[in-house]
Amino acid sequence: MVKLKYNRVLLKISGEALLGKSKYGIDPEVMEDIASQIKEVVEMNAEIAIVIGGGNFWRGVSANARVMDRATADYIGMLATIMNALGLQGVLEKKGVPSRVQTSISMQEVAEPFIRRRAVRHLEKKRVVIFAGGTGNPYFTTDTAAALRALEVNAQIIFKATKVDGVYDKDPTKHKDAKKFDKLTFLDVIKKNLRILDSTATSLCMENNLPIIVFNITKPGNIKGAIIGKKIGTLITKG
Repeated sequence: MVKLKYNRVLLKISGEALLGKSKYGIDPEVMEDIASQIKEVVEMNAEIAIVIGGGNFWRGVSANARVMDRATADYIGMLATIMNALGLQGVLEKKGVPSRVQTSISMQEVAEPFIRRRAVRHLEKKRVVIFAGGTGNPYFTTDTAAALRALEVNAQIIFKATKVDGVYDKDPTKHKDAKKFDKLTFLDVIKKNLRILDSTATSLCMENNLPIIVFNITKPGNIKGAIIGKKIGTLITKG
């Protein structure tokens, strides 16, 4: 069996990563591929926790949300993450991967409440745990939720799954001369204003020495590659 570099990881999936070629909602092929990659590493005895965003349905700070107060817009975004979490759970279960959705917003008919000890126990039993609803508080992004949950369940690292293959000095989709970073420190991220995570999440990871790998989830095999220690994407550490 292939040796794992990381036994317990927190996988942060942005809502936008679920769009695929669509402009809105969930691309079934993308969800299928992500679930297959997760199944692959679960079968290697990795323990996987997931925080999922809701940007494919709603962005609280978008122009569409300016007609209401920020808190209300953020709560709508939290509900969007729950839809994504249930969708991912459904695909995983069809593939025979045991999973649980835990949400910070009480919704007992469809998901468990977030209880740290229960989440850790699920992980120990090799169940995938999907954290939805962000932190349960407005003004905090799912990046902050990812950092918080990773620390609470003692994850060794955060895998930030995006649609690009790492961190660049500028948007690679708009600038052909964009330079990719193979490795960065949290201070580099803050000084260069790279906006990989929001400042709260970045500070939380830096203070607790929790590394992050940013990589392209749309490339098959990248989750496995990252978990066994291949040089994929951009590694961010305390230094």
